[in-house]
Amino acid sequence: MSFLDHLDELRKRLIHSVAIIFIAFSICFWFSKEIYNFLAVPVQTQFQKAKSRQLSAGNQVNFGEFAENEEVFFSIPQDIVINGQKISAGTIVPVKKVTRDNQPMFVIVKSWVINNQRIAQSDTPIKDILKLGTFEVNNRLVLTTLTGAFTIYMVVALYAGIALSIPFLFYQVWAFISPGLYKHEKKYVVPVLVMASVFFVLGATFAYKIAFPAACDFLLGWAEEGGFQTLLNAEDYLNLIMLIMLGLGIVFQIPTISFILGRIGILTPRMMLKSWRYAIVIIAILSAVITPTPDVFNMSMFMAPMLALYFLSIGIVWFFGKPRRQENEDVTSLVRSE
Repeated sequence: MSFLDHLDELRKRLIHSVAIIFIAFSICFWFSKEIYNFLAVPVQTQFQKAKSRQLSAGNQVNFGEFAENEEVFFSIPQDIVINGQKISAGTIVPVKKVTRDNQPMFVIVKSWVINNQRIAQSDTPIKDILKLGTFEVNNRLVLTTLTGAFTIYMVVALYAGIALSIPFLFYQVWAFISPGLYKHEKKYVVPVLVMASVFFVLGATFAYKIAFPAACDFLLGWAEEGGFQTLLNAEDYLNLIMLIMLGLGIVFQIPTISFILGRIGILTPRMMLKSWRYAIVIIAILSAVITPTPDVFNMSMFMAPMLALYFLSIGIVWFFGKPRRQENEDVTSLVRSE
């Protein structure tokens, strides 16, 4: 193909890619609210855990200073919401000390009424009351602009549309480079697309279930120790979690790329084993770029799976790789011409 033919083919593949993303975006926009709620679960869960730790710390009392059944006033350590009613930090609740199963605790002396609503019955442990209210108002992501909600749903639909289009986008890349491959190399399209899709899903799932919760817990821990009140900006959070999910989804393509290069004879197990030190340096750099914090703990959360994938790729290349060869008909024609 001439240079202009290559440009025309590239334009065709780009148009197809944009059309695919637009169709996926249109579908995902109808479910953008559900997708957004799904993406907000990790940070809300970690935020709830952080608040639970604060409430537990605030409820650590030296019970030896109080006599059995002694009535005292207990101050709520954090803002909480119980039965839809916000209870501000510092609210005074009458309690008394009791011992149950050899465990000292404070229980509510009288029924607790706020805004004409009964919150708790008598003899209810205060720690149970606090646990019920650990889902605080500030667990909700906040917006700082009037158009923020619409923008959020548009961005969610775009990111989700791109993620949904990944198999088709991989096919477009394959269709662009396949004319430069031999016939036997073109047969790899099905395993390549399957591997690329599976490993992308695995990478995004790892980010959603493990990597991001760990990073979020670390960041909230710093805010907790510093005594800061965290307000979670929805736009910043969405960009962060989608960056991590898409980034790890792409990073998890190491086995797929290794499979392709191994099958066409460019990459060998010996080459990968010989270059493992350089691979570790490159993986460390990628982890530092993707990781939202500069600490070693979160960086290792990203490095560990990437290193595992690299050594897994060595096995894939060893099992599936073979020396690069030409088609029989091409070789025959070449011999005859000589």
